[in-house]
Amino acid sequence: MKSAFVLLAAVASVSAHSTWQELWVGTTDQAGKCVRTVKDNSPVESLTSADMFCGRGPATQTGVCEVAAGSSLTVEMHAQPGDRSCANPAIGGAHYGPVLVYMAKVADATTATTGSFFKVAEDGYTGTTASWGTEILNANCGKRAFTVPKNIAAGNYLVRAEAIALHAGAGNPQPYVSCFQVKVTGGGSANPTGVSFPGAYKITDPLFTKAIYDSSFKYVSPGPAVYSG
Repeated sequence: MKSAFVLLAAVASVSAHSTWQELWVGTTDQAGKCVRTVKDNSPVESLTSADMFCGRGPATQTGVCEVAAGSSLTVEMHAQPGDRSCANPAIGGAHYGPVLVYMAKVADATTATTGSFFKVAEDGYTGTTASWGTEILNANCGKRAFTVPKNIAAGNYLVRAEAIALHAGAGNPQPYVSCFQVKVTGGGSANPTGVSFPGAYKITDPLFTKAIYDSSFKYVSPGPAVYSG
């Protein structure tokens, strides 16, 4: 059985790639208005790469989507550009792994190249294939909704969406990352402590040192805890 899992991982490693492409503000589809579109649908190659910030070679984007603090945003992933069909998996090929969303307050969302990211959402793993964040994403047509913390300060933010495929085995995480540019209105005065990308994850972190097909694998959340504000 273990050899079958190894074969599955090898096949999966080349069979599906994806990108975060669209954003919803509440129930309003903003499509690609405020995403920094990455150059292709391949994963970031290293946890230490500058691409961990906002993905692989993201294009300049002038659009900024406005959202009220305390309301919902939804990030959306698909395998191919412009293909939003729910008949196709958002990320296929047994690319099992967590889905995480971060935010970082910045002076100008259209030009920021650094930020302190706090985590606002995470779907990890609770012991069944269907519980993987990526499988939850597939079950929801590539969409992951979350609430913008009500107490954060108004201003420009980057919303960093990430899926980390773990199918390729220990020491081979495959992050798929994109950033959305938003302006938060209302809110309070909180400026949550965050982490930097690259830098927040290390290849020696527990999540990346054990193959998901190993019977002793246990899910350990990467990065900081979800901000409770």
